[in-house]
Amino acid sequence: MPWTQARRTHAMNPSVLRELLKLADQPGIISLAGGLPSPQTFPVSAFRAACDKVLREDGAAALQYAASEGYAPLRERVAASLPWPVDAAQVLITTGSQQGLDLVAKVLIDEGSRVLVETPTYLGALQAFTPMAPQIVGVASEGDIHSQGVDLADLAAKAAGARFLYVLPNFQNPTGRCMSEAGRAALSAEAMRLGLPLVEDNPYGDLWFDQPPPLPLTARNPAGCIYLGSFSKVLAPGLRLGFLVAPPALFPKLLQAKQAADLHSPSFNQRLIEEVMKDDFLARHVPTIRALYKAQCQAMLTALAEHMPAGVQWNSPSGGMFIWLRLPPGLDAEALLPLALAKGVAFVPGSAFYTGQADARTLRLSFVTSTAEQIAAGVKALAQTLHEQLATA
Repeated sequence: MPWTQARRTHAMNPSVLRELLKLADQPGIISLAGGLPSPQTFPVSAFRAACDKVLREDGAAALQYAASEGYAPLRERVAASLPWPVDAAQVLITTGSQQGLDLVAKVLIDEGSRVLVETPTYLGALQAFTPMAPQIVGVASEGDIHSQGVDLADLAAKAAGARFLYVLPNFQNPTGRCMSEAGRAALSAEAMRLGLPLVEDNPYGDLWFDQPPPLPLTARNPAGCIYLGSFSKVLAPGLRLGFLVAPPALFPKLLQAKQAADLHSPSFNQRLIEEVMKDDFLARHVPTIRALYKAQCQAMLTALAEHMPAGVQWNSPSGGMFIWLRLPPGLDAEALLPLALAKGVAFVPGSAFYTGQADARTLRLSFVTSTAEQIAAGVKALAQTLHEQLATA
């Protein structure tokens, strides 16, 4: 029989990053593309012990259906870990923070709604929002490639009628930028003046190198923000667990959307995470991740300075997983990708992270899944590709 697809399916497109990872997985390719945490950081032994304990002491409940809100001790642990007063009743455990974006889209976006995002922004958020058929509007970044936030004048010009602004203040994907304290204070004040809610996504905030980022935007106006967090970058992405913190008035509808989506996130996985987090495990574990990523970031910055031709710009992140590059005029990152793959290196063209007019000269590099030697070889191969293209331009 013929199947008639919903109109919204026309807005559902393959993830550019997922498709690119298939290419990057080919033998001989050094991938500077994927935003995957380093497997070296996964606390396998801690999870092995937690699996045994959970199954031994709480196995029947761990394998049973559970509350849609999430495992109560985990919700309480999340609430206690946040740097502003949060009631555990405001915490919803999600199947990865990506589900949090999906729930936000279902609850807050109508067809034609105006939704504001940073320029550039996280591709996964665009994928979550787009099927709801909103008008997604990019807000300009402040300054150049070294920007630390949004342009408040542009925000004010575009805010009328917007449902929310989606923002990643900490080590943003894709740019790696971290919003300054002054930038956060100004953005929070302007959002309150405009009556504009904020959706704050923070999967990378714990991955700082030398000093933690400033206070979250949500801490400054909890009633006007939804906060998204993840266990993927500090523990294990394969468990697919994240959380959101919502104002009490909004929480029930987000919970209902969660119930309709999957009833609840895996009970067993939630108990594993809560068990592993006991006894301040993260306070001991996360610094090892920071040290590894800082060294790999420095290896990439060193290689970029050594090999890149004149005219290539890049930032120097203070945490996270990414470095953002802009190529010289006349070059296109998408056109460059197959040439780089032929030399054995993969990256992500920046155009995937824009809504509306993209900057074709931008690209994202990830430094966390490759060794320092692979990073040096990959950057050198990418630079050789650029030198050849500039020579023929």
